[in-house]
This record gives sequence, structure tokens and C-alpha cells, in this order.
Amino acid sequence: MVAERLTELERRGRLAERRDVVIGVKVRRPGETWFTSNIADMSLTGFRLHSFMKLTVGSELWIMLPGFEGRRARVQWVRAHESGCTFERPLHPAIFDYIIQRSLSGR
Repeated sequence: MVAERLTELERRGRLAERRDVVIGVKVRRPGETWFTSNIADMSLTGFRLHSFMKLTVGSELWIMLPGFEGRRARVQWVRAHESGCTFERPLHPAIFDYIIQRSLSGR
């Protein structure tokens, strides 16, 4: 089953399995101020950002997950007010689990 899952992830061009979450975060472009936004479909390697901030593919941004310092990410795709982003460094699994649990308890 794991092999089937990896094949499915690879087929969709994903680096890691994503979890359905809705999390309030702080986001900023380099040199700008933080503002509040939401992320969804989070994985160890990235997330989908809902934002009215104008982003372009390849641009850098900083994201502050609840309870953690800001971390760098890069925009991979943009569609209307959504952007797919990858973390500069993958999240530690314990941080990922904490964020997922926090999201589930907030629903």
C-alpha cells in the first residue's frame, strides 16, 4: 500500500502527502510587514496559501506558523487568490503533527 501511495504522489507531482487543514498564519514578502492569511493542504514540504497578496511563481515569502518562528518558502504556482508554496527546508515531523492537531482541535 505504501508503494501505491508513493506512486500516486509521484503521479500528481507531489513531494509529500498533504493533509487537509485550515490554519491562520502570518505571511510577508522579504522586507515587508507581516499580515494574516490562511493555509490549507499542508505537507512536510509545502502548503497552499489563500491570500490577496500579489505573488508570482518563484517569489520568496516568509510564513509564521502558529507557535513557531518565521520560515522561508518559495511560490511554485499561482491561481487567482491561491498559491502553492514549498518550504525552504521541510518541516520536522513533530512540528507538522503539532500543526495538524492544532488545526483539528480548532474546527
